Amino acid sequence: MTLHYHMGPVTPEGALRQLAGEMLGVSFAYPSQVETIHEIAQSVMLDNGAFTAFKQGRPITDWTAYYEWCARWLDYPSTWAVIPDVIAEGSQAQDPLVDQWPHGDRGAPVWHTGEPIARLLRLCEKWPLVCIGSTDDHWQVGGPLWTVRMHETFEEIERAFKRTPRLHMLRGMAQCGGPWPFYSVDSSSVAQNHWRRRAPLFAGEGDAEFCSGPYARRFNVVQCPPRWQPPRVEVAA
Repeated sequence: MTLHYHMGPVTPEGALRQLAGEMLGVSFAYPSQVETIHEIAQSVMLDNGAFTAFKQGRPITDWTAYYEWCARWLDYPSTWAVIPDVIAEGSQAQDPLVDQWPHGDRGAPVWHTGEPIARLLRLCEKWPLVCIGSTDDHWQVGGPLWTVRMHETFEEIERAFKRTPRLHMLRGMAQCGGPWPFYSVDSSSVAQNHWRRRAPLFAGEGDAEFCSGPYARRFNVVQCPPRWQPPRVEVAA
C-alpha cells in the first residue's frame, strides 16, 4: 500500500471538506488550512515550505518559526513533518539542519537527487522515513534524467537493505504505478485541478458540487510495488 498525501491549500473550503478521511498535506508556506486539515484528515504531512521559498527566491535561513509550528501539530499522533532542507545545496548544508531538528523521529529528513547516494543510505539506516527531493539535473520528476537517477538509487538500495526502507517521494504522486517502491508520495494536483470538470475523468461520479474527492480517489487506487524491479531490456533477435 502506498500512502497518498494531497497537498493544500484546497479552495473553496467545501472542496477541502470533501477530502475528509484522506491523507492531506499542508505547507508552512501556506498554513491557513492546517486546523481544518487536522479536523478531517486521516494523517497529515507538514511540509517545511523550502521548495516554495526557493521558487520565490527567498530561501529560509531561520527555522525557529517552523519548529514552533510543528510542535503544536505534532501532538496529533498521525501527523509527521519534513525536516528543513536547503534546495540546490550539497550535503554539507543539509546535515546540520537534520542534526538541529528538535522533534525526533516525528520528522523525516530530505535526500536530494543531486547528492551522493551514500548519504541516502546513511539516512535510511537512522531514520524510519526519508524524503526524496528532486534537484539539479533531475528537477523534472518522471523525466529522463530523473528516471536514470532513480534506477541508480534503487540499485544501491537493493544492495544495501534486505527490505526497501520507507521512502517518501516529494512531488511524486504521478510515479505511483511505476517500478519504484515508494512508501508514500505527495502532490498538489488535486488542489490545482479539482475544479476541472472533465467528463472522461469524472464519468459516473454524479453531480457533486465539487470534484476534489473523486479526483483524489483516482490517485489513491494506484499503488507502488513492494520492491524494486529493474526494467526488462528487450534484446533484438
